[in-house]
Amino acid sequence: MQGPKLRVSDVNAPQFLVSGKPVPMPSLMAAEGVARSDAQATNSAAARRFYKSRVPIYPKLVHGTFRKVKWAAMAVLLAIYYLVPWIRWDRGPGAAGQAVLVDLAHERFYFFFIEIWPQEVYYVTGLLILAAIGLFLATALFGRIWCGYACPQTVWTDLFIYVEDLIEGDRSARIRSSKEPRTATKIAKRASKHAVWLLIALATGGAWIFYFADAPTLARSLVTGESSPIIYAFIGLFTFTTYSLAGLMREQVCIYMCPWPRIQAAMTDAEALSVTYRTDRGEPRGPHKKGQSWESRGSCIDCNQCVAACPMGIDIRDGLQLECINCALCIDACDEVLLKIGQPKGLIGYDTDLNLQRRAKGEKARFRFVRPRTIVYAALLLAVGAVMLVSLSTRATVGLDAIRDRNPNFVVLADGSVRNGYMIKVLNRGAEPRTFLISIEGPKISAVRIIGLDDAKLPARIAVEADKVRTLRVLITVAGHDLHTGSQEIEFTVADPKIGERHETASVFVSGEPRS
Repeated sequence: MQGPKLRVSDVNAPQFLVSGKPVPMPSLMAAEGVARSDAQATNSAAARRFYKSRVPIYPKLVHGTFRKVKWAAMAVLLAIYYLVPWIRWDRGPGAAGQAVLVDLAHERFYFFFIEIWPQEVYYVTGLLILAAIGLFLATALFGRIWCGYACPQTVWTDLFIYVEDLIEGDRSARIRSSKEPRTATKIAKRASKHAVWLLIALATGGAWIFYFADAPTLARSLVTGESSPIIYAFIGLFTFTTYSLAGLMREQVCIYMCPWPRIQAAMTDAEALSVTYRTDRGEPRGPHKKGQSWESRGSCIDCNQCVAACPMGIDIRDGLQLECINCALCIDACDEVLLKIGQPKGLIGYDTDLNLQRRAKGEKARFRFVRPRTIVYAALLLAVGAVMLVSLSTRATVGLDAIRDRNPNFVVLADGSVRNGYMIKVLNRGAEPRTFLISIEGPKISAVRIIGLDDAKLPARIAVEADKVRTLRVLITVAGHDLHTGSQEIEFTVADPKIGERHETASVFVSGEPRS
């Protein structure tokens, strides 16, 4: 047998025996390179299969009960979002006149008749806890009802899809347009759609800014170009995020970015209502011609209208899925078809997993809204709400903070007495100016000096304007022979003698080593 033919470049090259035949090293390396390239190509193809490209979804606009509910929810929620910053609320002269306002400049949060100061951030925490427990309760009762009707991503995506339907046509027209070459008409429609999306996104970003400043004043400064560049930057940021999330990413946000689909599984059980394909009635499925018998088959004619209506692009007949947001549009699409073929509605509806099992056994379906899980959530909701309500209704309109100097901790005077410095802040949460009495209890005080007040006798009278904080520096001196420990407790008290309201705060008087 003849050996492998050698190229000119292989002459004088090192050779290896492969299956008893000499093979030059360059040829062997070339063969390995081909194998390596094939492996890389295989890995690259596998990677492309693993990271699947997004398949565009063209949801069909359906009509029915749940579509009307979603329209109503969208109208109410959008009206609340866009109009609330313009509601006025009279809080007296010099106070913010906006009903809902996060006033960062003056460190206030206004919510109609409620005014929250920075020291009362626990009220904000309480509101967040109430919202979380309420969401848990709603999920335990009705599944992902928040995702389907009230989530901002759902509301704005619904609005953007409606705009798309108005400009580019129904589902079939949009699918057909996506496959056609670019024409002037197609480009004009696409440009118009994105222009409207950007206007909606701009209005969304602008409305959000109005919650942080007086809306009429800010609107005028925005139009005249007098606002801060930071404000324009934030409006641009919110415009971009709204346009991207609701217009371009859509269902990808719910599937890959939002953690709630994963969390909500812990909030539900087999009794929780969810949009469900009733297999006991729909199977076996298949096409049906007019006049054919319905015996020995299900009501599903495999028309795929439920899939066409789904904004997430899933098939509800495959069972409960992570992507399903329980918007119930598949129910409207299916009911419309069922009426046309003479079948009763409800092949897809709000149901529970246990009811599917009960009907399979010939038992009657039932819904249990009162069960241990919902009782616990409802009890927590009522308890936290009651604590918040009692706390808000009984909270003091006066506050006092006392901060002791740390550098130096104390000062020893020439006569052996010790002096500590404090910064006290008196808060008047009332709507009128008030005069408070400041008193101090603790070690035997030999001298008190309140910088800014002529009369430092205790109790000292301090005037504070309405809805303001007054800061004063207090120097307290104690004789050395009255100091028996390195530190002693001291208490500051502020009181309104007219209404009898008072507030105390504790601190310490530090003197180092005992001096007597």
